[in-house]
Parts: sequence; C-alpha cells; structure tokens
Amino acid sequence: MDIEMQAVRTNGDHGASYVTSDRVTAANGESVALDVVPDAKETDVLLSVQTDGQNGETIATKTGDASGQDTHGNGDTVPCRGSAESPSSLRDCHRVVKRKKEELNEVIFWKVRLWMVILFVLFLILVTIIISLLICSAIHEDVDEKFDPSLFKFPLYFNGNFQLPNQAFTDRLLTLSFNESQTLAADLQEKLAGLYKSSPALGRYFSEAEIQAFRNGSVIADYQLKFLMPEEQQDQLRKFTLSREMVYNVLRQFLYDQESESELTYIDPFSLNMFLKE
Repeated sequence: MDIEMQAVRTNGDHGASYVTSDRVTAANGESVALDVVPDAKETDVLLSVQTDGQNGETIATKTGDASGQDTHGNGDTVPCRGSAESPSSLRDCHRVVKRKKEELNEVIFWKVRLWMVILFVLFLILVTIIISLLICSAIHEDVDEKFDPSLFKFPLYFNGNFQLPNQAFTDRLLTLSFNESQTLAADLQEKLAGLYKSSPALGRYFSEAEIQAFRNGSVIADYQLKFLMPEEQQDQLRKFTLSREMVYNVLRQFLYDQESESELTYIDPFSLNMFLKE
C-alpha cells in the first residue's frame, strides 16, 4: 500500500499547524479528502453549535459571557456600575432595585411594613443611648466633692499687700472706722473671697479674706487670707495644695485676668506680695 506525504501548513502568526484538506491520490488512483484539524490554543473560545430554525444552518456561539458582565451565584447582576452599561445590564439593575423596594414595602403585620420596622429599631437604639447617658450623668457622684466642713478646724494664714492705682489716698482711708474705708475694704474682701471660693483646688479650704489697713502710696492695702484644714492632712496640704506658691499663683492669675483696669478696686498684679504667717 502506497502512502503519500501530506503537506503541513502554518496558520498565521500563532503558528498553529493543520493538515490541508486537499485531495491526494492513492496508489489506486482514488482521491481521499483530508479534514483540517487545527491545534487547540489557550486563546481559542469554546464553541457550541446551534441550529437556525429557518434554514437549518448551524451557528457557532461562544459558551462564555461575551459581555464580561459579572454575575452572582443567584443570577443577579451587579447593579448599576456605570452609565456605559449595556441596555440589558441596566434592565437587570432596575430589576434588582425594584425587588429591593418590594422587599422593604413588604407588610409584616397589619399595615406595618418592613421599612417602618427598621426605622423604629434605629430610633429605639438612639433613644436608649440618650437615656443611658442622661442617667449616668445624673447618678455620677464626684468623690472629691464629698467632704465634711466640720472637720476643717486648723487655720492657716497668708498675709500680704497690693496697690490700688485707681484710688486717690485720703486721710479717711487710714482709719477703717470711716465709711469710705469700710466700703473699699468690703469691696476688696468680697473680691478676694469670691476668687478663692470659686477655685476648684482651694475653695473647700478657704475661710475668709480681711483687709487690715490702708497705707499711703497709691493706696496700699494690707490683707490677710484664712484657710482651714482637717487634722489628718495638715502636712500634705501645707506642702502642696495650700502652699504659699499655690495660693499666691491663684491670686496673681486672677489679677492678670481682671476685666477692667478702670475700676476703683483694680489691683496692680505686679504689686502683689504674699507670705505665710507662722
């Protein structure tokens, strides 16, 4: 039996080889048709054969998704990713949105719908948080605010002086029995007392402020501050909370923050002097 060699040709740039379908002549003169069998490549798309209902022609279609549209396991498309989507993709998107709306409008019982229940739950959570914060703030007790004033029996005195630049000195100020000197002394005492009573650190220990005398020289006022301490904390208070530095700095900062320099009771902060009375 004679066998003739078949010509092998290369298909394009991919280099796929195939056998030609040209008829070759056998030894007995009969011609044999050879079908083309191309080599498979990774870039080839799987084809499935469909039959046209009109003329019976076969049409090769891709089994993959030519549009490249992502789908989920349940067949739903990714909704509305952009305005450049195909009409079919937009229709799928609208169907998904419509289905979600229908789910939210689903009646749970009587006339109550699902979206109403969701809003009510969110509102209930918000109200619960607000009520909890209000209750916590109402029942919170600051331990530092609890103290027994009757235990504060041991006095501590600070003396000093300062100048009143807006006061004109008169002989009546030399004696505290005159109304002029008494009024000025009362105003200054109220000013000092209000300062220390409002102090978070010194307020509970403060007892009183006293103006002891006025002297010439832009009116110099001599003052005395009295603090009371509990017995068991005397040493610690003297070193820290009621130290001369602490009491002095609180008063000096107050004088720097005075609102008006034109008041008659304005105190020059640079003239402040203070010392601990033993």
